[in-house]
Amino acid sequence: MAVLVAILVAIACGSGVFAEQDVLGYGIDPERYKAACPDYRHYSMIPHRPLSSGPLSLPYQRPSPHCRTFSSPSVEKVIEDLTAKMTDKDLARIFENAFPNTLDTTIRWHVDDNPGKSRKHKGGSNGDGHWDGAQSFVVTGDINAEWLRDSTNQLAQYQPLANKDRQLERLILGAINTQAEFVIESPYCNAFQPPPPSQVPPDSNGQDDTVHPAYEPTRVFECKYEIDSLAHFLALGNRFHKSTASKEFLHQRWYLAVETLLEVLEEQSKPTFDAKTGTFEPNEYLFRRRTHTGTETLSLGGIGNPLNGGTGLIRSAFRPSDDATILGYFIPGNAMMAVELKRTSEMLKTVGKSNLAKKLQARGESIEKGIWEHGVVSHKKYGEVFAFEVDGYGSSIMMDDANLPSLLALPLLGFVKRDDKVYQNTRKMILEQPGNPYYLEGRAFGGIGGPHIGLQHAWPMSRLVQAMTSDDDDEISDALHAVRSSSRLGLVHESIHVERVTEYTRSWFAWANSVFAQTILDIAARKPHLLFGKGAEPYVIG
Repeated sequence: MAVLVAILVAIACGSGVFAEQDVLGYGIDPERYKAACPDYRHYSMIPHRPLSSGPLSLPYQRPSPHCRTFSSPSVEKVIEDLTAKMTDKDLARIFENAFPNTLDTTIRWHVDDNPGKSRKHKGGSNGDGHWDGAQSFVVTGDINAEWLRDSTNQLAQYQPLANKDRQLERLILGAINTQAEFVIESPYCNAFQPPPPSQVPPDSNGQDDTVHPAYEPTRVFECKYEIDSLAHFLALGNRFHKSTASKEFLHQRWYLAVETLLEVLEEQSKPTFDAKTGTFEPNEYLFRRRTHTGTETLSLGGIGNPLNGGTGLIRSAFRPSDDATILGYFIPGNAMMAVELKRTSEMLKTVGKSNLAKKLQARGESIEKGIWEHGVVSHKKYGEVFAFEVDGYGSSIMMDDANLPSLLALPLLGFVKRDDKVYQNTRKMILEQPGNPYYLEGRAFGGIGGPHIGLQHAWPMSRLVQAMTSDDDDEISDALHAVRSSSRLGLVHESIHVERVTEYTRSWFAWANSVFAQTILDIAARKPHLLFGKGAEPYVIG
């Protein structure tokens, strides 16, 4: 009993005693051990030893191995290889915490009863494939719900390893299958409750929403229609196929999800007023929330501001920040959708799905054409730039938001090259306050923020995207150092107060940690000398 008590105390305190336990042969029961694991929401707010050897002495924030929600030897190997080579030991410590954070803390449910054989498992369907096969439910972190956007990005840094790591391959395959079920059931929704077969109880978001189409609240956590959520569903499969060449996810349920997605795009391409008669045409989607925050609901009784027809663009009621759009043609979301539709089309051509591939290609090209025709505007200071939102009538919103997809991230999405003239003009505009009202600077931190948190909190995610879209060594280093200096708990936060780095939102935000990991991997491949020292060779995973 004394040994068990010591072990439980060690878990709660986050000590490194676990390594000794196996050596001493205490015969720990993993299930009893896991039952004593602390809530990571609280664990992540407290610094744990050992501290990094850098000047910031950053804590080690990974949970005990028995408390981790998923493990991968290939991920551990990357951590070992990269951190040993990195000269900045504080950056190395953040990578050590951030790269595995999704696996360590957010895999709430994963099943794969018969990989490579039947798609059925306990809790699955009896014939239509509903919830059959590998399934993975990936929560965003401190909220027990899965966002399509967040979960796709949380898994992105593991995609290159999936071709050699069977465990990761099955995990990501399960995530694709689970997202397909979400899209089929509630394609207008952005965040979902634990799947019924998981037997994980659902949570309430505590909001008073009126939404059409109606949804089942035990299945859906929130139903804000965001075009990028559907684009991220496509991106998850496209990245998986690129990394593994697997076609296992191309089954009846996935095809149904894609057809459902196309129906939504068709519905949301319609204008507010009939082109011939000028009469008002109600949109299929309506969202009203009882709230005192204007960005949390749509104007005009849940309809949103009017949009013109004939643009080729697709409406998005909300942004990736979960804030309402002002003008519904959200350009970064449309750009991502155009890219992912065309990528999916190319993939489907290889499996003989030519008709579906043509539909996807045509829609992607239509959106892309619409962006260049309606989403590029002439700015008196910066020249030709991408607008953040437009309405097809000539109005535009000139800004950028930290959340992805963003205007800053357009090269990462694959929509333009880094050196594209319009993008470079846009980049200059959005990375300074005179051009972007949400570029926020203070004595302690600076970067792009957004209305979601307020006018004094910039998001580290924006500095990371700035680094990944730059070829300038000084700009990249400055961005990394800013994020390092603001990550005093060894993890990357949602936002940082620009005057006080100790004031932040969300100690546990897996998406931001994943973007940090992706940034380090990008720089290790493109600019290895910035991480490993002069003359260093590129480090590429996969």
